[in-house]
Amino acid sequence: MPTNLQLETARLILRPWRESDRAPFAAMNADPEVMTFFASPMTRAESDASLDRFQAAYHRDGFGFFAAELRDTGAFAGIIGAQTMRDAVPNLQQPAVEIGWRLPRSAQGKGLATEGARATVEFVFDALGLTEVVAITAAGNRQSRRVMEKLGMTHRPDLDFDHPRVPAGHQHLRHTLYQLKNPSLAGS
Repeated sequence: MPTNLQLETARLILRPWRESDRAPFAAMNADPEVMTFFASPMTRAESDASLDRFQAAYHRDGFGFFAAELRDTGAFAGIIGAQTMRDAVPNLQQPAVEIGWRLPRSAQGKGLATEGARATVEFVFDALGLTEVVAITAAGNRQSRRVMEKLGMTHRPDLDFDHPRVPAGHQHLRHTLYQLKNPSLAGS
């Protein structure tokens, strides 16, 4: 897969990671407000390891979570993309591909997650020919669930699960799963 692959929207460029993205990515991951629906904020080492996993997945699979930047300023706008799921979800056919996003506070509430996720869905359906994608979030994360709904995804309560990397008893242990089928493959 070419390392220069990028997706563009009206306001975003979704591109491969650069070393210069590590600091703003770590700052976003350390922000307790951004990480409200995660088990905890990340340390710099955890954030760097996460970025390393994204890069490895991109080279292995030909797609992954991209760094998002604002087209007009070049400012870091978070992470948006797709990846083969790290953790198997009970009763979900594997391997499954999930789309996801995480934005710094400065980029939230502006429709950027929806915009970038739409471009991601188009890419994985049109360029990669995937039959479906899923998205997961903590059950109480109404903002992410709203993005999933705007994308036309369907909540699958039968596939909701306790996230294996969230400690037992944690308030965000329970996760919801949304699914979107490739409309161009309907009936095949």
